[in-house]
Amino acid sequence: MKSNHFDVIVIGAGILGTFHAYHAAELGKKVLLLEKDPFPVNATVRNFGQVVPSGMSSDWFQFGVYSTRLYKTIQSQFDISIRENGSVYIASDPDEQQLIHELKQRMDERNYEAHLLSKAQCLEKWPALKSEYCLEGLFFPQEVSAEPESTIHRLLLYISAKFSTLHYQPDTTVLSCDTVEGVVKISTDTHDKFTADKVIICNGSEFKLLFSDLFRKSGIVVSKLHMLRSAPLPKLALEGNILTGLTIRRYESFEECPSFPTLQTPPALQELRQWGIHILFKKAADGSVILGDSHEYAAVNQPEKLGFEINQHINNLMLAEAARIIDMESFQVASSWAGYYSQHPEKDIVEIDIENKIHIRTAIGGKGMTSSAGYAQKSIERIFE
Repeated sequence: MKSNHFDVIVIGAGILGTFHAYHAAELGKKVLLLEKDPFPVNATVRNFGQVVPSGMSSDWFQFGVYSTRLYKTIQSQFDISIRENGSVYIASDPDEQQLIHELKQRMDERNYEAHLLSKAQCLEKWPALKSEYCLEGLFFPQEVSAEPESTIHRLLLYISAKFSTLHYQPDTTVLSCDTVEGVVKISTDTHDKFTADKVIICNGSEFKLLFSDLFRKSGIVVSKLHMLRSAPLPKLALEGNILTGLTIRRYESFEECPSFPTLQTPPALQELRQWGIHILFKKAADGSVILGDSHEYAAVNQPEKLGFEINQHINNLMLAEAARIIDMESFQVASSWAGYYSQHPEKDIVEIDIENKIHIRTAIGGKGMTSSAGYAQKSIERIFE
């Protein structure tokens, strides 16, 4: 682009920033999308790739529904690795059964397709499940999964080709961002200088470069998650997003169910809850299975407290719980890693507006893959009102 002035500059090309850029370009805005790394490397690529509106509450459910539709639309035009294999919640005790029945009623009221599956139906569809664990399931056939290590890269290729008014520039770190005489001026480590009518900052837990004082006072925390991946298991019948009893006991949508406030944690699950463990399975396109996850927390300006090592005790706890759920005889751990994302203990997302010119949108937590597209669409509408 010949001019260094843009209608909007988006800083951060993770899933949240990329969809802000997408929706701004949809409005016909001239957009610059900047990413400090050669390609996105944080929460957007270190997750399961599960897109599960059924786990969201309040407005975030509708954001997730919108996001799912948009993922499918894009996939029909360009391969971004979206697969429509559905999501299932597996209940392992009567309390969890009660919750999935209550969620089914809520979804029926929303006209959101959901099917209660008997034990026999679950075992027929997912033979890897253990009969003694699975009592019943709640299945959402319209939900999708993605390959997180490739989806964002493919999505960036798609939007760069789709919009002539959008320019994506990776490997560019923004060092300053200030409003001067009614426009926002930014400078980068590559000695570029840009101006914009609006700047949107979607920088996850990166607080050290821009507006560090605001981040320190924001209450944002960083969550560390343990995840494991098996060697390819092409014959393992575990397609789709598999969410289990501990997930039913954790996800926002179930918290809205009438019986949730009386839910008790069985003694055998106490240590798992202490580490924030809830077991998810997602079979990748290559046949490998991602298993996790856990949750540890630190203040946004003290992420080093979480460390970078893999805690084998947490991995062992996850593997032991997974062995209660599926047949793990052929499951061989090929890799293990820690993912990090930012969230706020009291807010669904942190929104900070500076002079109605600079808009910080961050700490979306674990809702990013599911709800970013829908949230970003509404966010762009409000920013450009």
